[in-house]
Amino acid sequence: MEQNLNLYHIFYTVAKCRNISGAARQLFISQPAISKAISRLEQNLDTTLFLRSSRGVRLTETGELLFRQVESAFQAISQGEEQLRKVQELGMGHLSIGVSTTLCKYVLLPHLSLFTRENPHIQISISCQSTYQTMEALEKGTVDIGLIGENDRMDKFHFHPVQEIRDVFVCTQRYLDNLCKRVSFSGSPSSRDIISHSTLMLLDKENITRQYMEKYLVKEEITAAQTIEITSMDLLIDFAKIDLGIACVIEDFVQEELDTGKLISLPLPVSVPSRKVGFAYLKNQTCSATAEKFSDFCMKHV
Repeated sequence: MEQNLNLYHIFYTVAKCRNISGAARQLFISQPAISKAISRLEQNLDTTLFLRSSRGVRLTETGELLFRQVESAFQAISQGEEQLRKVQELGMGHLSIGVSTTLCKYVLLPHLSLFTRENPHIQISISCQSTYQTMEALEKGTVDIGLIGENDRMDKFHFHPVQEIRDVFVCTQRYLDNLCKRVSFSGSPSSRDIISHSTLMLLDKENITRQYMEKYLVKEEITAAQTIEITSMDLLIDFAKIDLGIACVIEDFVQEELDTGKLISLPLPVSVPSRKVGFAYLKNQTCSATAEKFSDFCMKHV
């Protein structure tokens, strides 16, 4: 194939120059060498490619047919080389990330903001979905890397933590005051007593955070008067702000509200164990150079 490619390159150059002497100058080889190469290609293809005259050469009908295909091939090679040059010089690439809406907003965006500033030529696509859907997408190869919460299904994945998170129960002081007016607590109520008489707002049962919290609630024997399932942590936070109940949220994501007093965190008898959020990719699959670059970048900026 390498020899044929060289013959096609000579054929292509002669066809463009329309004479052998011009092609010889352009290719820095002798005219006899070019004539010999053309003859060999014609023999290989069992056809005549050029009609020769005193004024140069012109393509035959079969030569025209071959030239169109060869021209397309060499243009594709040239474009490929140019694209590769840009990739190397500009750091171009593509990165597809799977992430939940919550982690996208509160964890991924700050990292992306810094990364894209330093790597403006990398194209990024984001698939917002649940952690388990992201893990499925990683197995199918439809995303390069996933930002997920650590869980008990991690056997197939490499996992690089970038942040530690802790779940808390929050509400407004007004909701707590009104609850205490409705319920006759004996003495100062514990958080367990408060939750047992409250409306507890949780993410839906398919969510990894909900499943993690269910285990905690069962272990600590904490139950609520009623529960409301909500699909978005942002909505959990918003509903807590309007006194709808006690919301189970990630502490870092409501830090501003806690600092300003818009929400308060209920002290728990046993704190919810912290857990890790990080980037994951398949163990048996080589991580793309762009995905590895992004993962390393995020690890350095933890």
